[in-house]
Amino acid sequence: QMATLIQAGLPLLRSLEVMIKQQEKKPKFRRILEGVADNVRSGGNLSDGLANHPKIFDKLYCNMVRAGEAGGVLDVVLDRVATFMEKSIRTANKVKAAMIYPSVVMVVAVGIVALLMVVVVPKFQGIFQNMLKGAPLPGPTQIVITISDFFVEQQWVALIGIFVLVFGIVGLKRTKRGSRVFDWMGINLPKFGDVIIKSNVARITRTFGTLLDSGVPILQALLITRETLTNSFFSDAMTKMHDSVRDGEALAQPMGQEKVFPTMVTSMVEIGEETGELPAMLNRIADNYDEDIDNAVAALISIIEPIMIVFLAVVVGFIVIALFLPIVSIIETLGK
Repeated sequence: QMATLIQAGLPLLRSLEVMIKQQEKKPKFRRILEGVADNVRSGGNLSDGLANHPKIFDKLYCNMVRAGEAGGVLDVVLDRVATFMEKSIRTANKVKAAMIYPSVVMVVAVGIVALLMVVVVPKFQGIFQNMLKGAPLPGPTQIVITISDFFVEQQWVALIGIFVLVFGIVGLKRTKRGSRVFDWMGINLPKFGDVIIKSNVARITRTFGTLLDSGVPILQALLITRETLTNSFFSDAMTKMHDSVRDGEALAQPMGQEKVFPTMVTSMVEIGEETGELPAMLNRIADNYDEDIDNAVAALISIIEPIMIVFLAVVVGFIVIALFLPIVSIIETLGK
């Protein structure tokens, strides 16, 4: 909206005032924009006003705006920022969508198993005690009943154990070594790793290409791009690339030494450097990988669906069979 207003010829301050009026239903964001407008009104730059709110406008946003102000092409840069953010959100949503189905199925599976163990199995256990009168139960049935007794009689222990496990995993992920392990698992898991690698490559090339296209110096663009990443292996690769470029090397050479970047990406970056069209080439790579992410997510879902259904069938089926084995014995006894 800001890009459109400035392109229409409105002064920057007037554009901000128009934006402020549109935020009636968002008082918090309205106050933020008022602070930015006050900064501009007092003679400051738009980028400085945005930088006062780092939780809303990150370094990438502020540096692109600063480059646009320096080059006198603020409207063009704002339009690029909007396009970049829309595509980044779209890519992130594709990855999140791939995680929704298995998460829902897992929650349903846990709910069904919990219901069987806490409600259904104890009722069957009473029937077995009355009908079999102390006769030994089949092995699978004894396993199911033992687990059920634990959850029924030791509910607090089970709940505390679950919470400890969940918070332990979360706490481990927040440590440097634990985060490193999870990052390694993320990029090496079959199928999942393919989606994560492609989404990271798309994010890197889109961010880096947009920054260069907006006039941000290459070393600064590398650092800003690194700060947008969450996977430590890709962050480390960006750090090494920054150091190599700072020492006078071409970008493609250190990129080719990093295993996280596919060969095709390195080759296209090399061509972009040779032809002087690196920003355009980076954005083209990002577009290609956005399409690849669609295909990778579709392939992932097609594999996850049958695996989760089989998993749920095996778990529930084992419990049901374990409960019916003694009933078969009871029927045979009654028949005799």
